[in-house]
Amino acid sequence: IFWPFLNQMMSQFLGKERFHKSQHFNYNNGVPLLVGSEKPGIGGEPLVGQKIKPKHSVYPKGQGSSMPSWVAFDKKTLCFEAYFQENVTDAQNETYRIRKCKIYFYLEDDTIQVVEPEFKNCGIPQGTLICRHRIPLPPPNNDQFYNVYHFNLNQQMVLYSRTFTLTNCDPFTRNFLTRLGVILNDPAPVPEDPYSSLREQLDKNMNPLRPYERCDTLKQFLDNDRKVLRFCCLWDDTESVFGDPRELVLYYFLADDTIEIHEVFYPNSGRDASPKFLRRGKLPKRPPAQMKQPGEITERTVLNVFASKNQGERYMLDNLQTGAVHEEFYKDHDLVIGGEVNVWGRRVIITDCDDFTKDYYRSNYGIEDFTPVQYKAPPDPIPQKPPRLVPPYNGFGSEEDSLSSCQGLLLRPPRKDFNKFMEKDSCGMESNVLNFRAKMVTSDAVDREREFIISFYLCDDSISVLEPPQRNSGVLGGKFLERGRVKKPGQELFKKELSEYFTAQDLYVGAILCISGKNFQLVAADEYTFNYMEKHAEEFPKANMGSILSKLRSVPEEKQSEIRKFVALSDPTSTGFIAYESFRNLLMDLDCGLSEHEVLVLCRRFSERTQPDVDAGLMLAVAQDFLRKKHFEEIPDMARAFTHRDRHK
Repeated sequence: IFWPFLNQMMSQFLGKERFHKSQHFNYNNGVPLLVGSEKPGIGGEPLVGQKIKPKHSVYPKGQGSSMPSWVAFDKKTLCFEAYFQENVTDAQNETYRIRKCKIYFYLEDDTIQVVEPEFKNCGIPQGTLICRHRIPLPPPNNDQFYNVYHFNLNQQMVLYSRTFTLTNCDPFTRNFLTRLGVILNDPAPVPEDPYSSLREQLDKNMNPLRPYERCDTLKQFLDNDRKVLRFCCLWDDTESVFGDPRELVLYYFLADDTIEIHEVFYPNSGRDASPKFLRRGKLPKRPPAQMKQPGEITERTVLNVFASKNQGERYMLDNLQTGAVHEEFYKDHDLVIGGEVNVWGRRVIITDCDDFTKDYYRSNYGIEDFTPVQYKAPPDPIPQKPPRLVPPYNGFGSEEDSLSSCQGLLLRPPRKDFNKFMEKDSCGMESNVLNFRAKMVTSDAVDREREFIISFYLCDDSISVLEPPQRNSGVLGGKFLERGRVKKPGQELFKKELSEYFTAQDLYVGAILCISGKNFQLVAADEYTFNYMEKHAEEFPKANMGSILSKLRSVPEEKQSEIRKFVALSDPTSTGFIAYESFRNLLMDLDCGLSEHEVLVLCRRFSERTQPDVDAGLMLAVAQDFLRKKHFEEIPDMARAFTHRDRHK
């Protein structure tokens, strides 16, 4: 007997690693209490006759998705319609009552909530009947909880001694249970509640003698506050004496359906500007012949008034509203472009509206046609002023000064371009002066050898000509022309129009200028002039690389083949460079309209520029001369410092 019992005990604990005991007692506020009545025995095994409640949902761990239930079923709830019957013992007219409710089953933690919709003046507490928590099954299975498989239609559930009958569910619940494999029953009808039927019948038969007429305008005010429709209108008042068309602006306030009208007053219209054409208020469609007295139009109709010394005044409302005055007022759907509005007998036509009004009618009424009404005649053509005849130049003073004397009674000096002067005046290293070297075009051998410096000042378009002195030339150098604006040749002296002067675009290498009756040809320019013209190529067409290359592209195909042969002969070693003179002669023989200045710009753009070698002897001589002028006497100290720095010499 001993060995079989020992073998049974050994087989029971074979492979077991946990032999701990559960803690059944604990201290709470210094008092020992039994807190583990449902805890297992040694090693987590249940005791004899003990049933442990499961800690997980109907889906145990290890099955289905790897996500936890509170993530997989978050915000997913099953909704069932149900009812339960409640006995009524204290009432004489009813013995029971059918109470409808909704049962919510939360899939994330198997909790259940029961909610009864609230009805006004029902007399019983309604709302949440059972708060959200896990509900145990009825005895003897009270150690288990309801799960998703306990729900089905047309069946009863006992929740804390109340029997609920499930009648129907929503589409999500039906689809979810069907995918789980649950076969749903047909929806069950809800029995009729005698008390609810009696209340409905009483409500239908009620005919109060003093009805509460309520017109709720708060929602309309909160939704449409500060939203105003704006219309342009026309009132044709030409039939009256001294009448004319009047332009109006109609404002429709969506907050309270009121209308306000303003009149448009133009300058020098001869009318006094009034604040408003029509004050804000509701505008009736059919205005009465006689204005209503104050208090005649009210929301409620009073049938009679009783005066009592004890109870004060009593008011009896007219249920039939026999003396009520019903008026129809303009609404937003009555205002359309091209429509008419009766403003207290005045025929006002709506001609146009603003963008907000168009968006409002487009979104609320689907109107897309907002063509304005043309009521104004096309404006008369503005009569052209007769031309002001200017007398021809009489030879006294400058042409601008003589012209300004003809433009007004007060003589004013001609106005100069101050902005151009401030922008193009010399500043620092920027002289804004274009210098060209020129020679005189003449048959005289002596004048042909003379050289001139022509300077163009960009600040005021003036030109000065200077002749540098040349030894043994027989000509005294100096100023040939004082600085000033130079007129272009070939113009009439006594004329009405202003004369044309030379501009910066007229000066370029190769151009011929006629100054003081002498022809000068520009043969060269300084580096600053070339750089300035190339930097502002949009102002100087002769320095614009785009126009130069377009002229070269217009060369015929036959000459292009000749150019290739000439370039190959000029560069036999294929170095990529040819001499300037050869390239210049090639371009001048093409007859493509290139000037001397354009050829120079093209060669400057594609020329090879080499840096000159550094002359160490020259730098040493300059440094020594500078130190000698400053009386520098610390030559030995400087030599020692150089020796210390340059140890390797």
